[in-house]
Amino acid sequence: MLEVFIFATLNGLVTGLLLFMLASGLTLIFSMMGVLNFAHASFYMLGAYFAYSISLHFGFWTGLIFAPIIVGVLGALVERYGLRRVHQHGHVAELVFTFGLAFLIEEAVQFFWGADTKNYQSPDLLDFPLFTLFGQEFPAYRGFMIGISITIFISLYYVLTKSRIGIIIQAALTHPHTVSNLGHNVPLIFMGVFGVGTALAGVAGVMAGPVLTTFPGMAVVLGSIVFVIVVIGGLGSLAGAFIASILIGLLQSYAIASDVGMPDLLNLLGIEFSRDHPFTDLWTLTLPQIAPILPFLLLVLVLIFRPTGLMGKREQ
Repeated sequence: MLEVFIFATLNGLVTGLLLFMLASGLTLIFSMMGVLNFAHASFYMLGAYFAYSISLHFGFWTGLIFAPIIVGVLGALVERYGLRRVHQHGHVAELVFTFGLAFLIEEAVQFFWGADTKNYQSPDLLDFPLFTLFGQEFPAYRGFMIGISITIFISLYYVLTKSRIGIIIQAALTHPHTVSNLGHNVPLIFMGVFGVGTALAGVAGVMAGPVLTTFPGMAVVLGSIVFVIVVIGGLGSLAGAFIASILIGLLQSYAIASDVGMPDLLNLLGIEFSRDHPFTDLWTLTLPQIAPILPFLLLVLVLIFRPTGLMGKREQ
């Protein structure tokens, strides 16, 4: 039992921190620009595919450096020549634009890379167990993912709350004319923020590609979960996104690792259903079976009891 709990916790942390890597960019974009980017997970997918192509010729580490930069540049160009033009028409136009962009990126990925799964591998340098516990090995690559995620959180939190750059960025959102009068290029600031946000999604794609496999539907798999994290944490709250990511990662990991289900609960309560009862199938469900919907159930509960999210300030 202890063995299962420890490894479920470790796997939950890996999953949660990976989700945070993806959610951090979306949170940054929303907190600084007020834009909820539906195509964010598509940039995550582009990061994985660019890293895969680069790794074929130059290795994993080169892909880790340059793939997020390429994705960030593409994101900045999207903001400059696309999103900026529809921004004046309000949030609905922005949502429609990014929603269409997500489909465009998915089709482009299938056109250039094909619809099959790519053999994107983690680096040989990290192909060893970080430690062995209860006879099970914990891969060094997963430990590397944890380290990168924590580094991103600390760096972003410092830049946004303690540095002069963070103050200028936040002021540009609330008082753009004042910031412009002080000599700062507000459109360039927004373009840079969007580029950095998409680059962070690219980093998540590079790191997740070897673990979660690289295929054209990978954006769809995590896309909805990322929005759940951002809402649960509080729209625009980096700390809230971090807490929500860890919470969801652990929640799903514990559910998958357990073999507890409704039959155990019913037996504990002394309740029995006949085989021909209409709810028989429902009461035979187990936690591993409902693990994929647990984040959405948590979202419903948070919206009921705390509509602004765990650490949010914006009204949703």
